Amino acid sequence: MNETPPTPDSSEIGPYIQVWAETLAAVLGQVAGASFPVQVLTDAPAEAPVREEHDLYLVITASGSIRGEMTLRIPRSAVLGLGQLFMSEPQDPAAEVKPDHPDAVGELVRQVAGQAATAMASRWGEVQLRAEPGPSPTWSVGATGWLGSTAEAPYRFLMEWQLSAALVAALRPSQQTDPVANQVPDSSGETLPASAPGGRMELLLDVELGVTLRFGQKSMRLREILALDAGAVIELDRHIQDPADLLLDGKLIARGEVVVVDGNYGLRVLEVVSSPLPG
Repeated sequence: MNETPPTPDSSEIGPYIQVWAETLAAVLGQVAGASFPVQVLTDAPAEAPVREEHDLYLVITASGSIRGEMTLRIPRSAVLGLGQLFMSEPQDPAAEVKPDHPDAVGELVRQVAGQAATAMASRWGEVQLRAEPGPSPTWSVGATGWLGSTAEAPYRFLMEWQLSAALVAALRPSQQTDPVANQVPDSSGETLPASAPGGRMELLLDVELGVTLRFGQKSMRLREILALDAGAVIELDRHIQDPADLLLDGKLIARGEVVVVDGNYGLRVLEVVSSPLPG
């Protein structure tokens, strides 16, 4: 018999879902030009829409310091209402859902994901969240619940969220802080730190890892993206004199200044932010 997934007030997932609620409220408030409170619901409300064929599923993949999947199921009525809101159309629940509406909602969620990843950095470190349309979950569900606007919001909606068991596990306190977890037995049966000669870390030192150089980033509305053409200039959130970021699997590990080495871009490291491997 399957266990019931934990509710969002657990210590592991409560803060994660709350970041989503607060960021969603902030982005919707910017779009609507008014306060747009969003709450986390631990139980399915009585008016919760049942699953239908035309519901929109968005899969959010987390990478970096936490890894796993999250799915948002957005009922057809919410796709229409949020799409109309995002595209500055009059609210008309009797209107037909046009192809632009789910596209607009997808862009809305991508903006929320970008801001949520930034907000999560203070608790979990460098997090990357990628939101794309996808099927209903095929992975093991670790937690489920609802996000919904309150009565004070300009528009009422509900959406269902589900977290994979992998993401729930990743949100738990890391065992890497336990010194015993970082020890491995040597050939004599005694334990050695994983980073010690002959330890497990020794086997990883020649593994090649891909790193990414990030000059800056920017959130854009769907209408701005659709208006892009050759020659368009996108202004990033970084001044030209600011250092560039060096990322390992989405995690910030160093900052430095961009240089040219034999005709190729390079990075002169000015600051090491964190070690990419436990030591």
